[in-house]
Amino acid sequence: MAPTLAEHFADSSALTEFVINQGNGVKGLSKLGLRALPKQYIQPLEERLCMTNVVQQESIPIIDMSNWEDPQVAKSVCDAASNWGFFQIVNHDVPVQVLENVKEATYRFFGLPARKKISFQRNIPLQTM
Repeated sequence: MAPTLAEHFADSSALTEFVINQGNGVKGLSKLGLRALPKQYIQPLEERLCMTNVVQQESIPIIDMSNWEDPQVAKSVCDAASNWGFFQIVNHDVPVQVLENVKEATYRFFGLPARKKISFQRNIPLQTM
């Protein structure tokens, strides 16, 4: 029987080559139609969160930046990043057009082929790749 894709990526160097060096990322893995995750993406049972200890909250942390010099704001950002991994900032005074431009640039970047994204990451002109 032929090896499955997950078995092909059991070798961590093959997975690293495909995901990182070739620039396919996890998105590239998802497009392969894997029926099982490579073992490198499966967290060992002993390291997983115990779901009985998770405290449910109604929303992600929202941090008010209207008084950004207050040390509590920095603490809130650190706490939210450590405990949640993300947060929402309000009253930051960044113009809506700037936010829209960032969002548009982000979509354009992640829509690029992997080779071009790598060239941006490494700051290497495409002609030399």
